[in-house]
Amino acid sequence: MRIVIADQMEEEVVDEIRKLGQVDYKPSDVKKALVDADVLIVRSATKVTKELVSDATKLRVVARAGVGLDNVDQQACKDKKIKVLNTPGASSNAVAELALGLIMSMMRNVQKAHHQMKNGKWDKKNLIGSEVAGKTLGVVGYGRIGSMLGKKAQALGMSIIAYNPPPRITVEGIEYIEDIADLFSKADIISLHVPATNETKNLINKQNIAKMKDGVFIVNTSRGEIIDEDALYEGCKSGKIAGAALDVFCNEPYTGRLLELENVCFTPHLGASTKEAQVRIGQELVALLQAELNVD
Repeated sequence: MRIVIADQMEEEVVDEIRKLGQVDYKPSDVKKALVDADVLIVRSATKVTKELVSDATKLRVVARAGVGLDNVDQQACKDKKIKVLNTPGASSNAVAELALGLIMSMMRNVQKAHHQMKNGKWDKKNLIGSEVAGKTLGVVGYGRIGSMLGKKAQALGMSIIAYNPPPRITVEGIEYIEDIADLFSKADIISLHVPATNETKNLINKQNIAKMKDGVFIVNTSRGEIIDEDALYEGCKSGKIAGAALDVFCNEPYTGRLLELENVCFTPHLGASTKEAQVRIGQELVALLQAELNVD
């Protein structure tokens, strides 16, 4: 079996996949490499378009090492009878932990304090933060990741409200909000866990920011397209938004003007970047491919 891995992956993942066959890792011309490939594996960087798979006559599977499939043209794959797989469970805990870590880092001014001290500044009196206990966390998208975050946040004494269209996960102590505008108005902290679709694009926009509490905190570890970055900039600059923490961006690597603001903290798309998650992704990919292709 010939497998093309188009995107950067940890060596542990690549080693697991090599157990299945010949691996072409990060070829310079992915389209050319797919001409005689059986499997294409991507993360989020490579866009699996109709054009990319047009000459892939042997391709049987496109596997996304991660949760979302918004970078895969599923209809184009269906037309060529290519099965599309992903690993939604492997990185869920890692993303939920990062979201929680960003919430606490943002509310306690950890990144700001770090940079000040690196620059020789000791400004304790201006770094007064907020505790998470007693706050209302609004989770937009209460699926695998959102529910894991909710459970962790409950353990820290937070109240959880969630917006998620049916079907829904039944979880004790979670209040589902029927109108997302109500969630925006009630939440002290908003964490986003939805895929990038026409319905969710620019969900966090000028109009919806106006519905939020003054001094709200926003965390995004899902997809950059969910946030109108210009509207977020204005909200953070004006103080309407007390702070934002972003792991994903419309264009990556991100170089935009949000970097100018001290009340926004950033991570470079680290959601699934833990040693444990990468091992799980490799194992899950191998298991999925073995089952789909009927190989040992």
